[in-house]
Amino acid sequence: DLKPANIKITPDGSVKVLDFGLAKAIVGETSTSGPTSTPTILPTMTSAGTAVGMILGTAAYMSPEQARGKPVDKRADIWAFGVVLFEMVTGRRLFDGETVSDTIAAVLTRAVDFDALPKSTPTTVRRLLARCLERDPKARLRDIGEARIALESPAAVEAVVGVAVAEPKRPGWVLATAAIVLV
Repeated sequence: DLKPANIKITPDGSVKVLDFGLAKAIVGETSTSGPTSTPTILPTMTSAGTAVGMILGTAAYMSPEQARGKPVDKRADIWAFGVVLFEMVTGRRLFDGETVSDTIAAVLTRAVDFDALPKSTPTTVRRLLARCLERDPKARLRDIGEARIALESPAAVEAVVGVAVAEPKRPGWVLATAAIVLV
């Protein structure tokens, strides 16, 4: 359930992904969580288990195949990573709606507005986002390691975190986020 609310930076600068509730659901464990005030950010669970036709995830960050209740693989996480990265660069939600249903409809039908990216966004980041946000999972990145490589350039880090980086030695927490998605 990769989303901004589940990504935290520790005081020492490490990045942690929290809330593996969906991962537990996939292996058969159940978990309950309290409600929040934002219906499009609530986990969307239509069943306690997973199978074709069942939807698990957070509406604004689920992949189109996930929103349709189709089988998913690691490329659904690559989509979610793309959504989070897009939101980091633009400072606004990629898919939003008044209700969970509206948000799922946006995920399924609304074109990604790449023109919303700042003009200064490096070509590598634009290409990465386009590959992560491919609606057809077969056209999406095959592995999140490709994202890490694309984000190693200082210009890419600056576009995402808003801080100039002199050398690629310490690419920042963006790469750590990519590594977490890989894990």
